[in-house]
Amino acid sequence: MTTAQGQPTGAKGPPPSPAIALWAVAAAFGTYFCMYVFRKPFTAASYAGGEVFGLPEKTVLVTTQVFGYMLSKVVGIRVIAELPPARRALGLLVLVGAAELALLGFAVMPSPMHAACLFVNGLALGMVFGLVLGFLEGRRTTEALAAGLCASFILADGVAKSVGTWLLDQGVSERMMPGLADLLFVPPILLFVGMLSRVPPPDKEDVIHRGERSAMDRHDRAAMIRGHGLGLMLLIGVYLLVTIARSVRADFMPEIWRGLGVEAAPETFARSEVLVAFFVLASNGLSVLIRDNRRAFFAAIGVAMVGGLMMLAALAGLRRGSLDGLTFMVLVGIGLYLPYVVIHTTIFERLIAMTRDRGNLGFLMYLADAVGYLGYVVLMLTQGLIPTGPSFLTFFSVICGVIAVLTCLSLAASWVYYARRTSALKPPVAEV
Repeated sequence: MTTAQGQPTGAKGPPPSPAIALWAVAAAFGTYFCMYVFRKPFTAASYAGGEVFGLPEKTVLVTTQVFGYMLSKVVGIRVIAELPPARRALGLLVLVGAAELALLGFAVMPSPMHAACLFVNGLALGMVFGLVLGFLEGRRTTEALAAGLCASFILADGVAKSVGTWLLDQGVSERMMPGLADLLFVPPILLFVGMLSRVPPPDKEDVIHRGERSAMDRHDRAAMIRGHGLGLMLLIGVYLLVTIARSVRADFMPEIWRGLGVEAAPETFARSEVLVAFFVLASNGLSVLIRDNRRAFFAAIGVAMVGGLMMLAALAGLRRGSLDGLTFMVLVGIGLYLPYVVIHTTIFERLIAMTRDRGNLGFLMYLADAVGYLGYVVLMLTQGLIPTGPSFLTFFSVICGVIAVLTCLSLAASWVYYARRTSALKPPVAEV
């Protein structure tokens, strides 16, 4: 039995099994970490001097892959919301296999067909996150598990570029490098998907604390969107903003490092992202200690606002000359990933638990992802707005400054919206 806020009443049940939690987070982390190596190594190459349809080759390649990824998110709004749990593991293997075949095609297909191969790669990989997240949601430990999952793509982004740079340094061509990097990670991803398939579903205590997660038909999806209106629009708006800045930082990291006066060696990418991942993992994973779903929801909005303020502080320090390149990249990375990850791990999870709406986390995440990546595609298609020379750091700084301000304003508005909407709910019953 639960209160109107989705809080459990009565005596506490047994604590969640640490062994199951460790198994689940290791399987999810490993699966998504490997997936990133199927997606990001090509961004370590500069493709200098190359053109496709009269445009810089790297800009076209990034845009093409992101467009496929974005389209996959749109399709995933329905597919992830409706997919039965028993089909998730097989779905993961099919998608990863298609992504690798696309990269092998990228190595051998003539221009501009090689860019179309990256579209297929993005289309295949866009639904991987939702499938992995489905194994983790609706548990008392969901935030910690999802934080581990999100830490994988923070860390893997740098590692994927390091692997790509290392292969280039060994003499592998820019076209061959992505497919070869992927082949190195086929055995581990098979292992981790096998581990995911053995994660047990949420137990009875999980359902009491977080609500039952069910597949959603189109009526359920429409009802959830209507029921949250402006609040959901504001949260998805924040996700759109940080997705744009995070994606620019990820896809053009070599250019940003050069603008900071740092040569982008293989270890450079991994060093900054390890620090970012550690901080974001710790700050988001600790939200499992807040049992009250409403308090955890508003605490998560506060954490996201801290991220926006950190970005502004980093930009101010860079302008004054008081920060070195590594410190700036770490602070901006933390500032971007705090709101990005807290939406993945806590805000949507606790929103469902607090309201007890019929639904699942995958639907909300793919709705936000579709909007976020659509915004990035629009930016990439406006090619003249993306300088690739010495002015790229200035461009990135302006984007981060504007997005940090708008993020803080949108989060403050969403706080007010949900505070008013939930103020009439009964306080949680004290547990004995």
